[in-house]
Amino acid sequence: MPKDDSRLCAWVGQDPVMIRYHDEEWGVPVHDDQKWFEFIVLDAFQAGLSWKTVLHKRAAFHQVFHGFDPERVAGMTEVELEEARHNPAIIRNQRKIRSAVDNAGAFCEIQDEWGSFDVFIWSFTSGQTVHNSWRKPGQVPATTPLSDTVSRTLKSRGFSFVGSTICYAFLQAGGVVNDHLLDCFRYRELAP
Repeated sequence: MPKDDSRLCAWVGQDPVMIRYHDEEWGVPVHDDQKWFEFIVLDAFQAGLSWKTVLHKRAAFHQVFHGFDPERVAGMTEVELEEARHNPAIIRNQRKIRSAVDNAGAFCEIQDEWGSFDVFIWSFTSGQTVHNSWRKPGQVPATTPLSDTVSRTLKSRGFSFVGSTICYAFLQAGGVVNDHLLDCFRYRELAP
C-alpha cells in the first residue's frame, strides 16, 4: 500500500480490509471460475448495503457457501439453506441466499456450454480489459452499456440479483473493467 492514501480510489476509506482489497484484488483480471462465482455471490449480497459490510463477512460467506464452489452451492439442501438463514455471521436475506443457490445452477450450465464461466464473461469484451480514464469519483458510472448487456444475458439464463449495477460491480472487481482513478497507483499497475 502506498504511504499517500490520496493515491487510492476514494471509495476505499481508511478500513484496512477495504484497503487490502483495493490494493490486491479490485480490478485484477480474474480467470478462475470459482473466483467469478465468489464475486457474483458477494455482489448480490451487497445489493442495498455497503461493500465494506459484505467484505467484512467474506470469510463467513466462504464457509456457508462451500468455498464458493458452484457445484456444491447448487446442491445445497434445504437444511443448509435454513442454517444459512439463521447464521448471524452472514447477511441473512432469504431471497439472496436462495439466489446464490439458483445462480450456482445457472453458472454451472454456462460452464457446461462454454467450457468455463471465464470464457463466457470475457467474451463480452473479446478478452480485453476496458481501461477507463476517470479523474474524479463522480465520473465513475454505476452502469454502462456493457453491464446492461451482461445483466440482460445473465437474467435470460436464469440468474437473479444481477441487475446492471451489480453486474458492473463484478466486472470491475474481476478486472473486465479497470475503473481505478487515473491518479490511483493501481491504475498504472493494471493499465497496459
